[in-house]
Amino acid sequence: MPGMFKQFFTIAILAASSLGLIAAKPNIVLVMADDQGWGQTGFRNHPALKTPHLDAMAANGLRFERFYAGGPVCSPTRATVLTGRTHDRTGVFDHGYALRQQEKTLGQAMKNAGYATAHFGKWHLNGLRGPGAPIFKEDSHHPGAFGFDEWLSVTNFFDRNPIMSRQGKIEEHSGDSSEIIVDEALKFIKTKVAAKEPFFTVIWYGTPHDPWVADDADKKPFTQLSAKAQEHYGELVAMDRSIGTLRAGLSKLEVDKNTLVWFTSDNGGLPRFDPPTTGGLRGFKGSMYEGGLRVPAIIEWPAGIQTPRVTHYPAGAVDIFPTLARVAGLKKSTMLKPQDGQSLVKLFSREIGPRKKTLPFRSRGRVAVVDNNYKMISLPGNGETQYELYDLKEDSAEQNNLTYKLPKVAKRLRKKLQSIDASVTASVNGQDYPGNKVDAQPPRIFWWESEAYRPYFSEWIKRPEYASRLKRYLGAQQKKKQP
Repeated sequence: MPGMFKQFFTIAILAASSLGLIAAKPNIVLVMADDQGWGQTGFRNHPALKTPHLDAMAANGLRFERFYAGGPVCSPTRATVLTGRTHDRTGVFDHGYALRQQEKTLGQAMKNAGYATAHFGKWHLNGLRGPGAPIFKEDSHHPGAFGFDEWLSVTNFFDRNPIMSRQGKIEEHSGDSSEIIVDEALKFIKTKVAAKEPFFTVIWYGTPHDPWVADDADKKPFTQLSAKAQEHYGELVAMDRSIGTLRAGLSKLEVDKNTLVWFTSDNGGLPRFDPPTTGGLRGFKGSMYEGGLRVPAIIEWPAGIQTPRVTHYPAGAVDIFPTLARVAGLKKSTMLKPQDGQSLVKLFSREIGPRKKTLPFRSRGRVAVVDNNYKMISLPGNGETQYELYDLKEDSAEQNNLTYKLPKVAKRLRKKLQSIDASVTASVNGQDYPGNKVDAQPPRIFWWESEAYRPYFSEWIKRPEYASRLKRYLGAQQKKKQP
């Protein structure tokens, strides 16, 4: 009896401690790489790349072996992170679409709960394509419109010496883009710690998206690789170093224990690299196979995840909002229904058995569902939908289609796919919003097609990230004017 009482007392103390942490509003930092594949970390034994800081983070937290992006490309996953909904529901059908303002976002929820909120880096939810450019304050879909009090952001991917926008004011920066935004995020965090305000900070890297430009020192470990691989992996070295800077900064400010840091990537890795980026998974960015959807993910929160471990529990970007809502004590009404994710808080302390809620994906007419070990994909064909079924536990490389070998499983998941497709279509058509209609959205265009950017052409055409595209666009415009 004394032993049983002691065990019960320990569990009660842990539960009370957990509730206390939620009441104390843990700080939250979301970090996301741009195009980093599932295999591109040291802890996954990449043959060339070392990531000591991500490895240290993984060794001190909860590392996911099966974590899924919101979609197979960038903007969709960002929409999913901010809403807890599979991206087509939100109007972000592909890269460069604007997030509907009718959505309820994580930024707004955290702000309303008393958190100081900030976004640093790549945004890509305002309808503008092309290499990252500063976001104007007149932009109807800038980060501030979705709950971020402060923002130093660009429209899309960005590299060394970027030109960015601080709440609409253009600034030029020098150095590696990953290190720049982490330094800026720490400045924000420092002011909030001094003011004793809880903070919600989003850091969205432009690395390792092309074009690849790394510091010479960061390329040195990769001299045996191709020129583009040296730049690509050099960028990841700098990104990993910035993770170290972030962790050290939180420690120096003495807030690391009760700050939840969630690291992941926005989609699977890139093709045509040697060594490969996806750790043996099938497909790459853009694909509905594991190589396009499965990404690295780590949650470090010493106060809330006290026993570090690796989990094979299937989870994804759809779970971020529901999980943080539980951690921060947010009301369920802060999330727009239907929600496609679930809270992972119970997973912080122990394994919780099979996942009860399937992970849904819809992109470019394709639909996929992950149901624990099974995954089904529907692919539009020549007038007929093709179905593929895989057992990911036995066949993570998705080589053996089991659709006809496991008819009962295939039938069940085909019904699930069809149900998800119908539900998402209803959301696309506005059924989740008041009045059951979708408000007008900004067009999906390249930023140089917007008149607001025209005054900057003469200066920005000198910048390497814009030069070729601007010259091509202006040349085409000139040809149109010729009789």
